[in-house]
Amino acid sequence: MAETVTSDANVATEPEAAPSGRVPTVIVDDVHIIYKVYGAGAGKGSATSALSRIVRRKASPVLSEVHAVKGITFTAYKGEAVGLIGSNGSGKSTTLSAVAGLLPTASGAIYTDGQPSLLGVGAAMMNDLTGERNVVLGCLAMGMSKEEVREKYQDIVDFSGINERGDFISLPMRTYSSGMAARLRFSIAAAKTHDVLLIDEALATGDVAFQRRSEKRIKELRASAGTVFLVSHNNNSIRDTCDRTIWLEAGLIRADGPTDEIIKEYEDYMKNRK
Repeated sequence: MAETVTSDANVATEPEAAPSGRVPTVIVDDVHIIYKVYGAGAGKGSATSALSRIVRRKASPVLSEVHAVKGITFTAYKGEAVGLIGSNGSGKSTTLSAVAGLLPTASGAIYTDGQPSLLGVGAAMMNDLTGERNVVLGCLAMGMSKEEVREKYQDIVDFSGINERGDFISLPMRTYSSGMAARLRFSIAAAKTHDVLLIDEALATGDVAFQRRSEKRIKELRASAGTVFLVSHNNNSIRDTCDRTIWLEAGLIRADGPTDEIIKEYEDYMKNRK
């Protein structure tokens, strides 16, 4: 199992293999993630405030730190779909970015078996290129051959549903709505079987029919021995897709277990907060 992110490779020790023949694909071992924030206390309109400080020759604002993830530990296994829930700022997206290798850990380590693929609402697409060209480039970037792209191209377009009301696949991405772009991003990513697929709110802007197709595809990915992580504020989507859910709150794991049980606890908690 390869170590993809660690604060100190000489110190981190890989946890023991899973019992009962289960094969781990992601091990998060006592991970802390700290953001360094510039301009703390500068107030709103940071760009204007920065220009004002330059004109007045004022010193730059102090550097502060945000402890976004505070020593979380969990293991995910082949064939699992794991939901991540929690209120805004709880550390869900930060955790996925770290598993994908996009954020360093301040301490602790993350091990993955295979290459994680992160699909988020901000996944890179080239707005000046057509949807068609983005499909081709996206598939090539995932390691598909040109022949594989040709074989999968129409299925990707049909899955996304963006051509149901016109030939949008031939138009530049900048003409797409946020929902159309999100559907195309997911359709491209879902065309390949991933060792670990990380989905961050990428299904939130799709319509009901697309969400059902997406949930079915996620189950197919699980059946092919992949591991799926899903971050969503739509609890029904988590229920329909994930058998296990991790509840993060204020950078800590508050609960980890069967989806129905954890979501009920979370919903009761949110009701009591109102």
